[in-house]
Amino acid sequence: MDRLVNTVRPYAWGSTTAIPELLGVAPTGEPQAELWMGAHPGAPSRVDRGTGAVALSEVIAADPEGELGAAAVGRFGPRLPFLLKVLASASPLSLQVHPDLTQAGEGFAAEEERGVPVDAPHRNYKDTNHKPELICALTPFDGMCGFRDPDETAELLAALEVDSLKPYVDILHAHPESHALREVLTAVLTADPEAMTETVHQAALAAERLSALDGPHAPAYAAYASLARHFPGDPGVIASMLLNFVRLQPGEALYLGAGVPHAYLDGMGVEIMANSDNVLRCGLTPKHVDVPELLRVVRFESEAPAVLRPEADASGEELYATPIDEFRLSRYVLAQGAEPRALSAATPQVLLCVSGAVTLRGEAEGDPDGELRLARGESAFVRAGERIALTGEGTVFRATLVA
Repeated sequence: MDRLVNTVRPYAWGSTTAIPELLGVAPTGEPQAELWMGAHPGAPSRVDRGTGAVALSEVIAADPEGELGAAAVGRFGPRLPFLLKVLASASPLSLQVHPDLTQAGEGFAAEEERGVPVDAPHRNYKDTNHKPELICALTPFDGMCGFRDPDETAELLAALEVDSLKPYVDILHAHPESHALREVLTAVLTADPEAMTETVHQAALAAERLSALDGPHAPAYAAYASLARHFPGDPGVIASMLLNFVRLQPGEALYLGAGVPHAYLDGMGVEIMANSDNVLRCGLTPKHVDVPELLRVVRFESEAPAVLRPEADASGEELYATPIDEFRLSRYVLAQGAEPRALSAATPQVLLCVSGAVTLRGEAEGDPDGELRLARGESAFVRAGERIALTGEGTVFRATLVA
């Protein structure tokens, strides 16, 4: 087992205080958006096995089967297939969607054939992988996820009483669901910029007014007004009105599969995702929005947000069950004096302490006294097949995979 030294990503939407508070360090005054744990080439964690700090990606590359296990390498290749993060947002992230495996492979091949540089700002596909993800709230956490029922959305838009939104209301009422959602999203993202700026302004004023009323959509209207303040004139503000508003309480999680449009608005959470950089943006960003490719990837069907609550087994492990194999997220909530929890797996593990303090005790032959203490905000990498016992008082998230 290895203590991880991790990188904080300073994206502009990040909180200036949440991650420093988790780590027990003084804020720098700059946004600190994400704390990365894993072997992503963009910011791999570092470990020290007695010869100095080395990137975890290099450690894995030197002995993939020893670090990841033969089954994981056989299924996912010689790399850690997931990335674990702490995400702390003080303002909204972009409205976006991720491709499935087939779409990612086709999109990557097409851009390679056209000679689009991988680092070009208009490049959509950085790799051939999909990017399912799961966010588990550490604080109350607001987001938007998946299309709301079109009739309900039509009522929400009609209540704003903005003339330029009325054609969208009519479409949402008149067409079959998939056609209605596609037609409205296309119209919003291809609208005349000057006209859309005025639509967003008028919709924001109305949303601010409706957010003060005691109605079922008041939190959503408040979110739309906030989006318009952060992104004046951005068509993503109107596009977001097609989506479900969701507020997670601490301990609840949201799973996002391929084709599901979503945006995170505010809060702090533990996020895990398949190791990919493939993002198609729908708005709420100055970055490139490729409307034709976006429309190829989006799944145009309404669905309730996939909010998950952990399911505990006899060992005390609380699992957030998802339908994919690249990652598996669970947590342990340890009370003072609790029995040690045995953690062993044929696949690698990343352990993150988010409250209290815990101790990892190695159970490998020849190293009975090996221990690693994790305080709040600290994390560790456990190589495949390594047996450890978890003790202490606190909450630990466990990231591994299904091989």
